[in-house]
Amino acid sequence: MVSPTPTKNLHEKPSDILHRIANNDNTAVEQCLDVYGKLVWSIAKKYCTSREDAEDATQDVFIDIWRNAGRFDAEKSAEISFIALIARRRLIDRVRKSYKRPQLLCADEILENQPTEEHKKLQMFVEVKEALQVLNNFQPQQKTIVQMSVFGGLSHNEISRITSLPIGTVKSQIRRGLQKIRHFLGG
Repeated sequence: MVSPTPTKNLHEKPSDILHRIANNDNTAVEQCLDVYGKLVWSIAKKYCTSREDAEDATQDVFIDIWRNAGRFDAEKSAEISFIALIARRRLIDRVRKSYKRPQLLCADEILENQPTEEHKKLQMFVEVKEALQVLNNFQPQQKTIVQMSVFGGLSHNEISRITSLPIGTVKSQIRRGLQKIRHFLGG
């Protein structure tokens, strides 16, 4: 069973852990747990209703990571994004399945599963990084408009005046852009 042990700094560059796992390097499996264990654990705690369920889910996520390590392409995304995406998808599937059967929680389990500030920050970091990756794949005009709205805090009318685009185009570009980001993040 995978336990929520402290991990190494996520900002340091792992040495192709997923490629090494795909090539059956047993030391890479342990390194994957060390480097990404806390990330996967924090995502699991967000989606699961009990500590035991989060532990089982974390173990399932790492099994999926190991099975899919060969599909990782460093040209398309960073390892951390690939791992977070697998974790999120696996946990969303798990939540959907759990809706089919009712679960009862005791007050201790509810209090125990409240995310810590550190987990919230880590999750936010991953989501922002993933959102920026999606944004970087937008067409230049849509990318500029979404950035003006989200990062610049400009209104639709202000963006329309600055870009000389019709207000309807600005609204559509922003709406479609945000939908793409939400879809990628599983929202």
